[in-house]
Amino acid sequence: MGIPVKLEAFEGPLDLLLHLIDKNKIDIYDIPIVEITSQYMEYIAAMEQDDLNVMSEFLVMAATLLDIKCRMLLPKEVNEEGEEEDPRAELVEKLLEYKMYKLMGLELRDKQVDGELLWFKEPSIPEEVSKYQQPVDLDLLLGDLTLSRLSEVFQDVIKKQAGKIDPVRSQFGKIEKEEVTLPEKLTYVRNYARTSKRFSFRELLEKQSSKTQIVVTFLAILELMKDGTIEIEQTKAFDDITITAKEAA
Repeated sequence: MGIPVKLEAFEGPLDLLLHLIDKNKIDIYDIPIVEITSQYMEYIAAMEQDDLNVMSEFLVMAATLLDIKCRMLLPKEVNEEGEEEDPRAELVEKLLEYKMYKLMGLELRDKQVDGELLWFKEPSIPEEVSKYQQPVDLDLLLGDLTLSRLSEVFQDVIKKQAGKIDPVRSQFGKIEKEEVTLPEKLTYVRNYARTSKRFSFRELLEKQSSKTQIVVTFLAILELMKDGTIEIEQTKAFDDITITAKEAA
């Protein structure tokens, strides 16, 4: 006598096996393979399915169950560690994996249903409030490192830059240099920080080719410190100042 179930209730042979295990209140780790195989074969015999692809999946599982049933009747095999192998182990593993994904699917479906019940209110914050930015306390941001120490390094690099000027060639005339903008330097320092991760404040300034470049680079560093892109530290007094890029930089 066939089992009074419909094929549409199951998504495949594993789904049918889980149904039979739950219906018979069987321990999934100790499946009575003879009983389950008998019930499964009754269901296969009662199937009315024209789709050969679907039928083949159920027939493959039927062959697997019969194979396990035969192996259960034979003396148990022993693995390399001397332990007896259970012919049902692989099937149990597949059933547990399928059950896990099925439960995850049900959980996601419930979340989707719950999500459809949510409504979001359009933002109604006044424009002057939404544009407000909390003032940054630079002393708190720098910690033990003061702006005066940054200024000392800045002035030192400026003096070195002035020393690079050729006293003879500088008298030949004035050469107009390309204008350097703060947005350009912000991009430059941000990319430099992303690439270098951790670098010297002094070395960065010394890489600049002019006083204007140094000044704008210094302003860019202060701006990036303010928005949290980089942070600076000094291990000991008078040591070099180190700049570190944060992960979101």
